[in-house]
Amino acid sequence: MSQFDCAKATSYLKDYPKKDGLSVQQLIDSSNFGGLTYNDFLILPGLINFPASQVSIEAKLTKKITLKAPFVSSPMDTVTESEMAIHMALLGGIGILHHNCTPEEQAEMVKKVKKYENGFINDPIVIGPDFTVADVRKMKKDLGFSSYPVTVDGKVGGKLVGIITSRDIQFIDDDSLKVETVMTKDLITAKKGISLSEGNELLRSSKKGKLPIVDDNGNLVSLISLTDLLKNQEYPNASKSFDSKQLLCGAAIGTIDSDRVRLEKLVDAGLDVVVIDSSNGSSVFQLDMIKWIKSTYPHLQVIAGNVVTREQAALLIEAGADGLRIGMGSGSICITQEVMACGRPQGTAVYNVTEFANKFGVPCMADGGIGNIGHITKALALGASTVMMGGLLAGTSETPGDYFYRDGKRLKVYRGMGSIDAMQQTATNANASTSRYFSESDKVLVAQGVSGSVVDKGSITKFVPYLYNGLQHSLQDIGVKSLDELRKNTDNGDVRFEFRTASAQLEGGVHGLHSYEKRLHN
Repeated sequence: MSQFDCAKATSYLKDYPKKDGLSVQQLIDSSNFGGLTYNDFLILPGLINFPASQVSIEAKLTKKITLKAPFVSSPMDTVTESEMAIHMALLGGIGILHHNCTPEEQAEMVKKVKKYENGFINDPIVIGPDFTVADVRKMKKDLGFSSYPVTVDGKVGGKLVGIITSRDIQFIDDDSLKVETVMTKDLITAKKGISLSEGNELLRSSKKGKLPIVDDNGNLVSLISLTDLLKNQEYPNASKSFDSKQLLCGAAIGTIDSDRVRLEKLVDAGLDVVVIDSSNGSSVFQLDMIKWIKSTYPHLQVIAGNVVTREQAALLIEAGADGLRIGMGSGSICITQEVMACGRPQGTAVYNVTEFANKFGVPCMADGGIGNIGHITKALALGASTVMMGGLLAGTSETPGDYFYRDGKRLKVYRGMGSIDAMQQTATNANASTSRYFSESDKVLVAQGVSGSVVDKGSITKFVPYLYNGLQHSLQDIGVKSLDELRKNTDNGDVRFEFRTASAQLEGGVHGLHSYEKRLHN
């Protein structure tokens, strides 16, 4: 018979000399065998007293930008162009557009993201009353829509006289008719100064497709669209800029002089955050670029990197970085550690850099080594605010490139920006990949990445919600209701960790089966 009273089991814990498991500091300090990767440890479970749906995964991207989800797509030319950036923002994260292209092409990608979902459309396409039905039909073919405000001079700021819609011209056979004879003149408008929420409510109640905003003299100043209202309902967690209510968009640049011209075009297109893309962020080139950006575009948020040490981080923070990107050689297609003998295991790098940077209020992004939801959770527990994903998102339908078949599998190309293929793709002025690896003047290119292929993962409209819900359940198992609480409880020692031996890692995976199918989500 036991000598202890079962009803007082929790009270006996105070007699134990130490808590079960390790604090995060003990985890890092006791890894005498070397640096840690995400697979080298686990997080011990906590008390579940709330549903997973109550878990908030809101996270800081930079000092001034907060995301509904800590997910960032990597600026790789086989991962993030406008289609990926649009859907990442709609789903609560953000996409960082690659720069292995001309400045004009990259700026056009930014415009596509910013135009996808508007709050107030301050520069709507406007036509004049002398336009013909044929003109409107041609514009629909070219632009994809056929509803346009009509002003006396065909410009924003002119007196609003009507709206032409697809219904107005649907049964018109005479293409030579002028817009003024068929347009809708009985309009519902709102006065300049109305809030977006008030405008959306008026748009909803009016059952119209567009709500023109006019000044006291009846001049058109902006527009609200029903399609954007519907997108708001379908994607309530969308990442949007505070003032314009447009989708957030990030883009990468290098550190050479021509990148300053590139950035000017990106800012003009509406860029919210720039990522300075370098394999080793602690260079005088990047420090000079950060200082120039902060003096030239003080409103623009700057994420600097990549870094893996406190010393690297300190230089970039002092130069004015609003966020840091952590990782060197840990990506699935990266061979920097093998070829250059430089880098750091990602778990150790994330902890050491974030432990320092968080003291200065600089959010950090864990870039590389993210292969599943568990890795995301571990990166965030070690101090990262967000995670950057390349290989995890590669192969989705929103990534650039076409699918192809090999050995019965539907595949897409996925390559590292340090691969020979990426480094040989020529862009105006300089190649982005060679610039990233300080190789733009080299006659012989030394690869720091590989080219490969990945299996079709479907659309990120299903894959990212899987990551979102999975992260919520992971935090529920740990016993925390938010990422802020995860960081707080990790710092104070309440969240505990455990090392994993090689056999423990084997035990924690699928084993003992003749065959199986691994389906991650429905």
